[in-house]
Amino acid sequence: MATQKTLSLLLLTLAALSITSNAGIGSIVVYWGQNGYEGSLAEACSTGNYDIVVLAFLYQFGNFQTPGLNLAGHCDPTSGGCVSVGVDIKACQNKGIKVFLSLGGASGSYTLVSTEDAQQVADYLWNNYLGGSSSSRPLGDAVLDGIDFDIEGGTTQHWDELAQMLYDYSQQGQKVYLSAAPQCPYPDAWMGTALATGLFDYVWVQFYNNPPCQYYSSNAVNVLNSWNQWTSSVTATKFFVGLPASPEAAGSGYMSPDALVSQVLPNIMYSDEYGGIMLWSRYYDLLSGYSSQIRHVNLVSSPGNTSAIRASA
Repeated sequence: MATQKTLSLLLLTLAALSITSNAGIGSIVVYWGQNGYEGSLAEACSTGNYDIVVLAFLYQFGNFQTPGLNLAGHCDPTSGGCVSVGVDIKACQNKGIKVFLSLGGASGSYTLVSTEDAQQVADYLWNNYLGGSSSSRPLGDAVLDGIDFDIEGGTTQHWDELAQMLYDYSQQGQKVYLSAAPQCPYPDAWMGTALATGLFDYVWVQFYNNPPCQYYSSNAVNVLNSWNQWTSSVTATKFFVGLPASPEAAGSGYMSPDALVSQVLPNIMYSDEYGGIMLWSRYYDLLSGYSSQIRHVNLVSSPGNTSAIRASA
């Protein structure tokens, strides 16, 4: 009897310990390419801080215009100068880091005017950046892992078709990851229909420059409410908390690493939908060290614990 009682107590203790776990912050995503002072892509990947790096941006495409890549001061794609970035892409991938190309951005000339137009863009992306072939690949023979949709203008139509076409290319052998960076007000003004397809692997919601759903006055309730709405309304493999890497990186909505770790993550990181953190951008992260401050953080908490901050119903 004493042996059985001891064994029962031991099993109960182990069960209790299994409820509490050490958990990191998940994956870190960063945008690279919009500031010549942020260092090379290879240098960014060598930090060990990032799991996905997003090249920003393919700023001109659609409406049957010639696509244009803008990597700020890093290289000139019109003269073939961005092939060196392709070498860095391979170096990143050899470290296990995925590299995506982002479509759109806050400024640029892009739109989709028809199904035919969307197909032309999909074919261009496949042949020039993904697993296809072209004699004029801007990044050389590097094969990117995915396409990111940071759509903040143009038309609201045909993005779902473009996503479907890129997804269909995944069925040809090479997995094409699809990600999206919607603004935090739900639904997203530009990508709502596309996100409703459920085709996106990753959705990193931008919780900044939008007062109703951003961190404000040391309070994360708006962020948590918005997070709950996004994760309950959209189907995706993983969701990420999109944040500015420094106060200068956005007009409003900056959340310090301490606030992120103490007020937000304990409420969301144990959900199946949680994937990690997205930072804008590598340049601002280089200045602030944001990713370095959160990269190795381990939280000890009970799964589902919402005692830090509880979002309103």
